[in-house]
Amino acid sequence: MLKKCALLLAALLVCTFLTQSGMGASTGTPQPAAAGTVDPCGEPVLRADGIPWECTFADDFSGAELDRSRWMPQTSGYRSGSAGAWACYVDSPDVIRVADGVLTLSAVRDEAATPCPAFRNQPLTAYRAGSVSTYDRFSQMYGRFEARIRVTATDQPGLQESFWLWPDTRYHDTALWPVTGEIDIAETYSNHPDLAIPFLHSVTSVLGPVYGVNTAHCAATRGEWNTFALEWGPTELEIFVNGESCLVNTANDPAFDKHYIVALTQLLGAKANSVTEGTPLPASTEVDHVKVWR
Repeated sequence: MLKKCALLLAALLVCTFLTQSGMGASTGTPQPAAAGTVDPCGEPVLRADGIPWECTFADDFSGAELDRSRWMPQTSGYRSGSAGAWACYVDSPDVIRVADGVLTLSAVRDEAATPCPAFRNQPLTAYRAGSVSTYDRFSQMYGRFEARIRVTATDQPGLQESFWLWPDTRYHDTALWPVTGEIDIAETYSNHPDLAIPFLHSVTSVLGPVYGVNTAHCAATRGEWNTFALEWGPTELEIFVNGESCLVNTANDPAFDKHYIVALTQLLGAKANSVTEGTPLPASTEVDHVKVWR
């Protein structure tokens, strides 16, 4: 999606360096559990061949604040919504907070419009929102990526949420998006309250959605906890919602042969899903856990 592309095209300005990556390789401080210790990902999850996946990253948000060794709040170069109602992404406890074992990312409407630090030359906005990613902390090529998420229960337009992956810009150029890739494991829209929609951005998506190839409509009810997962290898990506397979892609696109970071975002909607007077704000994405295996 174009708005999320701007997140990392404009904000993630880092030096690029080259590396060689093996299948399932991960980068960052989180490490698999040592022998005899408790697996941070919990009970073993088996691959299709019966071999357990190996945990490489896990956060159950059991602390009192965001673990910034794992997550970076988004604060620049990115906004969501429409021209009439767009959200400024900020690092603030009223839009990014951890409590009671849950990460909560919120969209809020303030009483007065104020400047957005990342868009000083743009009109003022009364909306702020929260987004975090593992940028410059953790990335992985291939494996299983999972999050358990609950979003605001409503059928009124104006809200969008996303659990998604973006190429690690320490290793990969993203200037030619969407050819360079993006993996939206699950996007939810408040005007479609019974759906989660995955989308695989690559050369195939230049002309738009191709159902059964780069996108699908998956059953997921707003206001309830849903578990979204991606199982990703060199020749296949499969997306699951609550354990049910929803999309299988076997195009073997080179856009998906690289390290990706993990991102979680509470957005305002756009186009047919734009904010209206009926949009329930504040609204939140609650995240029970994020787990990654290889």
